[in-house]
Amino acid sequence: MYKKCFKRIIDIVFSLFCLVLLSWLYLFIIVAVFLDDPGPVFFTQKRVGENKKIFNLHKFRTMKLSAPHDIPTHLFENPKQYITRVGKILRKTSLDELPQIWDILIGKMSIVGPRPALWNQDDLVAERDKYGANDVKPGLTGLAQISGRDELEIPVKAKFDGEYANNISFRFDCKCFFGTFKAVINQQGVVEGRADETNKEEKEKVSK
Repeated sequence: MYKKCFKRIIDIVFSLFCLVLLSWLYLFIIVAVFLDDPGPVFFTQKRVGENKKIFNLHKFRTMKLSAPHDIPTHLFENPKQYITRVGKILRKTSLDELPQIWDILIGKMSIVGPRPALWNQDDLVAERDKYGANDVKPGLTGLAQISGRDELEIPVKAKFDGEYANNISFRFDCKCFFGTFKAVINQQGVVEGRADETNKEEKEKVSK
């Protein structure tokens, strides 16, 4: 009952409440992003949604307009050169994710669920298929985000996503939701760039 009904109700109530309550913060960030680097304030990107349907995910733009569009930041050779001054703050505090509250309201995402993969991250999508993690709505945060985030290798991340997808409950959602605050405050698992061979191979694959 929770998975089929109450979870969606909570998503709607939560997103409406946050959009109203945080309207002043949205306005402040919009002005800051534009003044720091004139151009579009919002950033949209194709992501994999429930049942592998593609949707447009929204974020506050944290990178310069010259940055590559469909490659994860941690796969750049030198990601810092693309991130704006305001963008650094937004990323550290995860405030760049706030526009996804709209994606929750319109039913493309949920508060808690596997983070939506990029449309061309075939390896992550394939791994999630093994655990049924592509069959649920992606989330603003999830079990993988409080268990290592960017530091997790794809097979490990997919396994966490599968664990969540197969054990959805109000209690589990609360664990992930409140655990996110701790992860954000401690900046756990945030990686802007890694030079190991695994990520070099992943970068070559994603860019093809």
